[in-house]
Amino acid sequence: MNNIRILGVAAILLAAISFQTSAQEDTALLKRAEQLHREMFSIDTHNDAIVKYTHPWRSDAGDRTQVTFPKMKEGGLDAALFAVFLSQGPRNENAYDSVMAYTVREMDFFKTYVAEHSSEAGIAYHSSDFWHLKRQGKSIVMFALENGYGIGTDLLNVERLYNLGVRAITLTHNYNNDVADSSRDTIAEWHGLSPFGYQVVEEMNRLGMIVDVSHTSTETLYDCLEHSKAPIIASHSSVRAIKDIPRNLTDEEICAIADKSGLIQVATGRWCLSDLPREQVNISVFCDHVDHVRNLVGADHVGIGTDFDGGGGMVGFEDVSKMKYVTVELLRRGWPEKDIRKFWGENFLRVLREVEKISRQINH
Repeated sequence: MNNIRILGVAAILLAAISFQTSAQEDTALLKRAEQLHREMFSIDTHNDAIVKYTHPWRSDAGDRTQVTFPKMKEGGLDAALFAVFLSQGPRNENAYDSVMAYTVREMDFFKTYVAEHSSEAGIAYHSSDFWHLKRQGKSIVMFALENGYGIGTDLLNVERLYNLGVRAITLTHNYNNDVADSSRDTIAEWHGLSPFGYQVVEEMNRLGMIVDVSHTSTETLYDCLEHSKAPIIASHSSVRAIKDIPRNLTDEEICAIADKSGLIQVATGRWCLSDLPREQVNISVFCDHVDHVRNLVGADHVGIGTDFDGGGGMVGFEDVSKMKYVTVELLRRGWPEKDIRKFWGENFLRVLREVEKISRQINH
């Protein structure tokens, strides 16, 4: 009986020591993560927060907004692509005029919001703006458009969007449009890019806009890879080998994007990460997708596109204030710091600079 009691006490002591050691390791990892976020550049390539600011009467707005400038600062996130999301509507001239007017209003409103908070945030229009704004201690906004439906059938709209400040366009959402086929529509209308869609990609290359293939069909993805002179990205997509849904990327698609120097920006949220119960989907599950991409194509081709305020978020990663805990997990998994720096921002800046360089070459 005494031996059993002694063994029980020993087990409790070992557990306490193990817990204390683990807590000390976690504290050290968090300290290193916070230091890294001060030193490196970090960007989230997709959120839908603009709609929460421009439509504050929505039931899901207010305190539940996952992306705010104070939360970005708390989480150690320097920049994000703030997308103007466009719901799909009728495909006719009147509808296209309305959706362009809506896009202008959304962007003007958010530009005004940023201007009113100029002490804490600024807008980036070029790759050279990012470090300049970071050194000022400001959170950084770059504009994107989610759903090429907003282009309609007028190629001039691509330049109009660029002049508004849009620097990336997600070519489709959940339905086909006049630019391309979507991954979730029930029919293949164009079998990839439409004839007009090829012109859109060319115009985006000319202007220096990033072609984003999240939400597009496989055929559209491959058409973009073949036709675009610049690298492309999937701004918020995860790994189909782990969760098999049409919105995620196959290993073949991941390799094809990487082969053309592009990026796979892993999305967050149970919808794209796992079939586990919601309470079990955490940062570790997210990092399993990140590791899959890195192991498949290398650290030069992976990053993060949270889809916050559009379906993203999970246990322990509920909003942008928790971004640094991804770094803690990557450090725990043994990622070298050079790869962490690539994941958080160096990869995106490389692609953006290349997109801008090719634009200058086309226009020379």
